[in-house]
Amino acid sequence: MATFYRTPWKGAEPNNYAAVNPHKFGKNARRGGKPSFGGGSRPHSGGGRPSSGGYNRGAGRGGSRGGGRGRGNPGENIDVNRFINKATPVADVVAYVPKHQFKDFALSERIQRNLAEKNYVTPTPIQDQSIPSVLEGKDIVGLANTGTGKTGAFLIPLVSRAVENPRMRVLIMAPTRELAVQIKDEFRGFARTLSLEAVLCVGGAGIVPQMATLRRNPAFVIGTPGRLKDLMERRALDLSTFDTVVLDEADRMLDMGFIDDMRFILAKMRAERHTLFFSATMSREIERLIGEFLKNPVQVSVKTRDTAATIDQDVVRIQPGQNKLEVLLELLQNPEMSKVLVFGRTKYGVERLAKDLERRGVKAEAIHGDKTHGRRLKALEAFKRDQVQVLVATDVAARGLDISGVSHVINFDLPQSYDDYVHRIGRTGRAGAVGKALTFV
Repeated sequence: MATFYRTPWKGAEPNNYAAVNPHKFGKNARRGGKPSFGGGSRPHSGGGRPSSGGYNRGAGRGGSRGGGRGRGNPGENIDVNRFINKATPVADVVAYVPKHQFKDFALSERIQRNLAEKNYVTPTPIQDQSIPSVLEGKDIVGLANTGTGKTGAFLIPLVSRAVENPRMRVLIMAPTRELAVQIKDEFRGFARTLSLEAVLCVGGAGIVPQMATLRRNPAFVIGTPGRLKDLMERRALDLSTFDTVVLDEADRMLDMGFIDDMRFILAKMRAERHTLFFSATMSREIERLIGEFLKNPVQVSVKTRDTAATIDQDVVRIQPGQNKLEVLLELLQNPEMSKVLVFGRTKYGVERLAKDLERRGVKAEAIHGDKTHGRRLKALEAFKRDQVQVLVATDVAARGLDISGVSHVINFDLPQSYDDYVHRIGRTGRAGAVGKALTFV
């Protein structure tokens, strides 16, 4: 029987997730499967690690730029106790007291009207501490947990500055298509009724329309490093006229092997530029990048802990010979699991798991690097609109996606690292709501 524990080292009684009937794996479920590299393995075209196996143990690990790198999953070395944590009641969380309201910022009057229509009154901590410095043109290093409003922290003041300075041009780099799309969508809300244009430059979408829009010299260019570099090599994007750059989720771009592309892109910009650098983690590599890319930056850190206090975390123990799919199906019958994000390790496994769930009567969609940009957006939209109960994803979805109302995150496959785990479960428990995260071990 799969057992679900609050504190397994103390032998606590399992709660109502525990009653799962044992089943044996089919022989195909034990087999890793053939590698799947369709659609290219460059990060900008796929946005995630290439697939090299099925959704059960034994699948090879995919590199950020190429094929599998041996058997096993490094995530198996993570202490299982790190996947267990009782959510703190919202009433017990000490509330941040902002120094400003949005109306206090020196923003354009037209931006203030748009914010008022969106009911933006009180900024989040990262916004409260970053916006004044961005308005002053200072370089910034922003360190904050996922889901803390980083996008608004740079978009709101930059849109305001662009309104005042029609010649201003801004480049925003993001690690994945999904995050770039989200930034573009938020830009549209902040810049509504304003004469500002933005172009989305990501892999998986037609490059010709992107080139056509670039010829109009839009104020904001938002894209992934690989596609941006491609456009530059085609001489469709000239960065010599850009004076501001935003590196969003810089640690993820580093993890995905984009460092050379980032250096290539920034080398084509003005030496005297305004640079905003946002990251969820601070490693030695990130510190080196800060020293390389920024000048006398203002450091803003509102990171409080690795995982949000509002996420209830537990593990589901899979017994030898038990079928993970059957365990998942049993869990999904719980009425509380209304909007579930399930993470798998490989593109092949994620696609197969979504199809298996559909065959068993669960409305599910999958997103991974082999799907076209349009199909990924369609799957995300269906999940956001509650047209499907389950979205099965590779780690391409772990960063930056703002999907409201996700009731549960399930790690069907272990993450590659604890940082990946943090970003996966950050899709639930957002905006003060309590979420739940379960990890199959």
